[in-house]
Amino acid sequence: MPFPNRYAFFKGRIVPIKEAQVSIMTHSLHYGTGCFAGLRAYWNKEEEQLFIFRIKDHFCRFINSTRLLYMNIPYTVEQLIGFTLDLLRHEGFRQDAYIRPLAFKSSPVIGVRLHDLEEEVVIFSIPFGRYVQNEEGARATFSSWRRVDDNVIPPRGKITGSYANSALIKTDAYLKGFDEAIVLNQNGHVSEGSAENIFIVRDGVAYTPPVYDNILEGINRRTHIQLLRDELGVETVERPLDRTEVLLADEVFFCGTGVQIAVVIEVDHYSIGAGRMGPVTGQLRQLFFDIVRGKSPKYRHWCTPVYRLESG
Repeated sequence: MPFPNRYAFFKGRIVPIKEAQVSIMTHSLHYGTGCFAGLRAYWNKEEEQLFIFRIKDHFCRFINSTRLLYMNIPYTVEQLIGFTLDLLRHEGFRQDAYIRPLAFKSSPVIGVRLHDLEEEVVIFSIPFGRYVQNEEGARATFSSWRRVDDNVIPPRGKITGSYANSALIKTDAYLKGFDEAIVLNQNGHVSEGSAENIFIVRDGVAYTPPVYDNILEGINRRTHIQLLRDELGVETVERPLDRTEVLLADEVFFCGTGVQIAVVIEVDHYSIGAGRMGPVTGQLRQLFFDIVRGKSPKYRHWCTPVYRLESG
């Protein structure tokens, strides 16, 4: 199958994707000693422009993830932004795309540790659409797997090894006939989806698990809290959520860079609200998709254009 992309940032420069190869002895392949970020770029057909959403925020979090793994990568946030723009200009995408920066322990050695190892940073991008196919009406289940704890593998860092937890959760839900899963933490409170933050709406108020309930400190999560408050007049309360609060919610949705905003209409065969997209989620989705494509002047500062404008 041909690569959907042509280039990668690898060993400090843009190279053909087929040249971006690593050894089978690479430390992170064996022990999950890497971390990543996920960004989206959105195509605006009217402007013929590709916009990357909240790129600086993503790379700031990426740098924080590297720190959790005792990495000292040789690039600043500004340099990583520059490499990403250069990469996308090489690709020339005229459609929505996903961007994957990855930092990993690259030494070809055996032995579980984080110290005294070489590190590498790579970035690639691919055309990308929906993460959850039924994003206007997903069916979810409570997973029998629990979310990793901050004292086990810190979930606020996007650490590659911890995503084995997400993979177990996602596949278990899929094999049972569901689109997604809702995960509880070790205290039995709602944490996240398999790889998404979660919100519920009850009686005109939005609720989402707090950062201390083993969640990723999501950039889209932060975005939606602001948009709910400032644009829709909906307060968001960050507090622990019980399982049955989800079942009795008027609306439930997942959010994240990959999933964007996915509406949950059913959980473990319980209908959520009216069993269809609710008014708060519907308004939020419309607002969000306008913003990420650069169509909202108020939030245009969140969108970084990839292509240089031709001077007249």
